[in-house]
Amino acid sequence: MVYLTLFFVAFVSATLVPMGSEALLIYDISEGYVVWLLWFAASVGNTLGSMVNYWLGLKGEAYLENRGYLSREKMASASRSFGRYGGWTLLFSWMPIIGDPLTFIAGVLRYEFKWFVVIVAAAKAARYAVIALMVTL
Repeated sequence: MVYLTLFFVAFVSATLVPMGSEALLIYDISEGYVVWLLWFAASVGNTLGSMVNYWLGLKGEAYLENRGYLSREKMASASRSFGRYGGWTLLFSWMPIIGDPLTFIAGVLRYEFKWFVVIVAAAKAARYAVIALMVTL
């Protein structure tokens, strides 16, 4: 149940809902649970939560255009910029405050999904690995 709870908390904290999963990971490690299973649950949950942000961005583009927040010209310009630097900016998807909006923007700009998943999963897994190593050393 501990691993499922961490998965759920990591999932929710990766969405646009303000929540953190790092403290729970640290607590669970200090309680003696299997570190690699905790790392895996947190990494997968957090990556799936970012995929929800991507989907919301993908579906929210029409809404934003209809409301006048986006224009075709702005979208074309942003798409070119994100296409040039998008993958690299997604390496910051693990960061508090800016990470969740980055994954949302990737969806709005229709960044290639397979690369989105690879880059975001690597960034999230690396963050949890660093935290787990810091706690266990």
